[in-house]
Amino acid sequence: MNPFAKKPTPREAIRNSKRELTNATRGIERDIGTLQQEQMDPAKQMKVMQEFQKQSAQMDMTNEMMSDSIDNILDDDQAEEETDELANQVLDEIGVDVASQLSSAPKGRIAGKKAVADDSSELDELEKRLAALKNP
Repeated sequence: MNPFAKKPTPREAIRNSKRELTNATRGIERDIGTLQQEQMDPAKQMKVMQEFQKQSAQMDMTNEMMSDSIDNILDDDQAEEETDELANQVLDEIGVDVASQLSSAPKGRIAGKKAVADDSSELDELEKRLAALKNP
């Protein structure tokens, strides 16, 4: 493997993995077909088994490398830092207006009972209007 080669994208990595899996499967299918057609001697069977183990180990390493590559791509802190910087820049631009508006906002507790009283007076007014509509 070339250490200076460009990292494959997740899509390319999956495509390459599928291609290798297909090639390995074709070889296994061919060997199984040969086994079914004729009885192989134990030495030849051992050779086929060793080849299968070799291809299986190679595929495991490929899958591990793909998983590492995908993890590296998804855990890229540089993109996260750029996103944070951009968000902070936008918030700084907006924050000046928001901060000035918040400084003029009233401070303290909001009266809960007064709001209930306002709701009851509005309710009384609506009931009066409904009664006036019923009795023309």
